Amino acid sequence: MTDIKNVPLQKVHEDLGAKMIPFAGFNMPVRYTSDIEEHMAVRDSVGIFDVSHMGEFYLKGPNALDLIQKVSANDASVLYNGKAQYSYLPNETGGVVDDMLVYRIDEDEYMLVVNASNIEKDWKHISQYNTQGVEMVNWSDDLCLFAVQGPKANATLQKLTHIPLDNVEYYSFTKGTFAGVPNVILSATGYTGAGGFELYVPKETAEEVWNKIMEAGAEFDIKPIGLGARDTLRLEMGYCLYGNDITDETSPLEAGLGWVTKFTKDFVNSEALKKEKAEGIKRKLVAIEMVDKGIPRSHYEICNITGEIIGEITSGTMSPLLKQGIAMGYVAKNFSKIGSEIFIKVRNRSLKAKVVKPPFVKPGV
Repeated sequence: MTDIKNVPLQKVHEDLGAKMIPFAGFNMPVRYTSDIEEHMAVRDSVGIFDVSHMGEFYLKGPNALDLIQKVSANDASVLYNGKAQYSYLPNETGGVVDDMLVYRIDEDEYMLVVNASNIEKDWKHISQYNTQGVEMVNWSDDLCLFAVQGPKANATLQKLTHIPLDNVEYYSFTKGTFAGVPNVILSATGYTGAGGFELYVPKETAEEVWNKIMEAGAEFDIKPIGLGARDTLRLEMGYCLYGNDITDETSPLEAGLGWVTKFTKDFVNSEALKKEKAEGIKRKLVAIEMVDKGIPRSHYEICNITGEIIGEITSGTMSPLLKQGIAMGYVAKNFSKIGSEIFIKVRNRSLKAKVVKPPFVKPGV
């Protein structure tokens, strides 16, 4: 990608001292102070992320649900107005086009939220299956998305709206006036496990809304949070990151997405995935905790006690909360059981680790 886009609040982030880096085709704030400080702000109080690089597609019409059912693995027919769902787009060759959120706005109206790096790819993929005239609108350039996360997120946001936020259940959303701006979608979702909301705001009012949230959160010492802490927060929860833990080549069943793969309907490549499930997967994405001191990183080899390579790390870091190395990676299925002893190759050393049950930290939802 040669053309790097700026998010609408580029100057706001620069004025806050953010270090900006190219990410998924956008200039994005990676950190403002330090990853650890920002990470702990979200775990202990409240932080605000600008994730306006994410993509939003609006689907409308009597056949909108049929199209979503065809292209996504989860069962969107169970959704009702104001309910959201985690899902993914399977490809035709056994991998994953993208993971996404599906929002049911009304009976024939839906919003899909996709990863920034996949906006064009996802649009083309869904469009090729749109044979029944579903109205599709790409809202990605018109909306800004702020994630306000942490135990003090609701108290911060409640100052700016009459909507009773504590009544909005997890993975539900509401639409109303927020910070004086009408038609803001407030979604009780997030990528941190710390609780809070994601807010979809019209681009032209985004700076005003950001500033009001920062002001409302001042008593809780709200901090702007960059991509660095976003990554460590999601990894502590064992949440997948597209491009690392799931890709066009990875099997969704091996990636642990069986829980959102509903074979009660036909969808793209469902027969092949059904066959794969029946035959059994050969490897599995697992959560890994270091026993020896060391930081596991993406692409590090995973070995058994004799040094035989049995897998590879897909995401890894030093957990700011646990103060120990944690990771996700694919291992041969016979090493995927909780408690299995494995070894991570770090600079020609084999460091002991073990397979654990995710999440690494207890969610604050």
